[in-house]
Amino acid sequence: MSSNRLLSIDALRGLVILFMLLDHVRETFYLHQQVGDPMDVTATDPALFFSRTLAHLCAPVFILLTGLSAFLYGEKQMSRAATSAFLCKRGLFLVVLEFTLVNFAWTFQFPPTVVYLQVIWAIGLSMLALSALLWLPRAVLAVLGLVLVAGHNLLDGLHFPVESAMHIPWAVLHDRGWIEFSESLRLRTSYPVLPWVGVIALGYVIGPWFRSSRDPQQRLQWLHLSGLGALALFGGLRLVNGYGEKPWAVGESGLQTLMSLLNITKYPPSLLFLALTLGIGLLLLACFERRNDGRMVRTLAVFGSAPMFFYLLHLYVLKLLYIAAFAFWGANHGHYFGFDSMAWVCAATLLLAVVLFPPTQWFARLKARRRDIRWLKYL
Repeated sequence: MSSNRLLSIDALRGLVILFMLLDHVRETFYLHQQVGDPMDVTATDPALFFSRTLAHLCAPVFILLTGLSAFLYGEKQMSRAATSAFLCKRGLFLVVLEFTLVNFAWTFQFPPTVVYLQVIWAIGLSMLALSALLWLPRAVLAVLGLVLVAGHNLLDGLHFPVESAMHIPWAVLHDRGWIEFSESLRLRTSYPVLPWVGVIALGYVIGPWFRSSRDPQQRLQWLHLSGLGALALFGGLRLVNGYGEKPWAVGESGLQTLMSLLNITKYPPSLLFLALTLGIGLLLLACFERRNDGRMVRTLAVFGSAPMFFYLLHLYVLKLLYIAAFAFWGANHGHYFGFDSMAWVCAATLLLAVVLFPPTQWFARLKARRRDIRWLKYL
C-alpha cells in the first residue's frame, strides 16, 4: 500500500492525465476549431477556451512532480549518484521515445517529414538537466529554479537568424520555432525547455517536504503557503498588466473579461502561466493529502501510477479511432472529421477514461508486482 503522501502525488498526476485526455480528444476530434497561444478571446467559444485553459495544468504539474519524484527516488536509493544516473538514462529514453513512438502516434508517418518536439521531449531534457543540477546545494538549486521560471521572459526579445550558430540551441531552449534538419525533415520545438528546467528543479527542491519523517501538517502548511503565494503573484502581476504576458482587457461581458485575464502563454510558459498553474497544482496536492482515503483519490492514483503507459496507449487509441471515423463518415468539417460541439468532446473523454482504466490498472499492478523487470520503471 502506498503511503498517503505518495498516493496524493499519484492522484494529482492522474487528475492532470484526465485533463490531458480531454485536450487530446479536442486536438483529435475538434481540430477544425483551432486555438492560438495565447487564444483570441473575442473569437473563441468559452467552452473551448476553458477546456484548453484547464489543460494548461498538465505540463507544469507533470514536470514539477517529476522533480519531486526524483528526490523521493534518491531518498529510497540513499544515493545522489544513483538518482543522477537514473535521471540521465530515463531522460535519454524519453527523448528517443518522442522521436519514435510518440511522434508516430501523432502523424502515422514513417519516415517522418515533421517531428514535433513536445512535452515528452521537454520532460526528457529537463531530467537530463536535473541529473547534473541535483549536485548543487538545495538553496542554490532553489534560486536557480526561481531565476529560470521568473527571469526567462526577459529573453523574449532575443532571436537568432537561421544562419546563426545559436539558432538551433536557442530554438531548443527558448525560441519556439522550426529547425530545418534536411530537405525532407523539419523539427518543431513546440516546448522550449529553459523554463521547464526551472520547474523540475523546483520540484526537486520541495522533495524534502514529502519525506516519510516529515510532519504531514507541516507539509500541508508549506503546500498551502507556496500555492497561495504563486496565485498571489499571478494576480498581482496580471492585474497591473505586468511582466511577461500580453495585456488583458475589459471585454464586452464579465465572462470575456475573465477569459482575457486567464489568457496566458504556454510556448514557452510565461512566469504568469507557471505561477497560475503551479499555484493551483500545489493547492490540489494539498487537497489530495487531506482526502487520501476516498475512492476518487484512489481511482485517480491508478491513472497516475502508470503515466507513460497511459500516455502511449491513449495516443494510439485516439489515432486509430480518428482513422476509423474518417473512413466511415468522411470529412464533415473541411478537411477533418470532427465533433460538432465541445459537449461531444467531453462525452468522448469520459467514455475513453472508463475504457482505458482497466488496462492502466493492469499495468500499474504489473509494475508494482514485477520489480525484477527493470525496464518497467521507465514506463
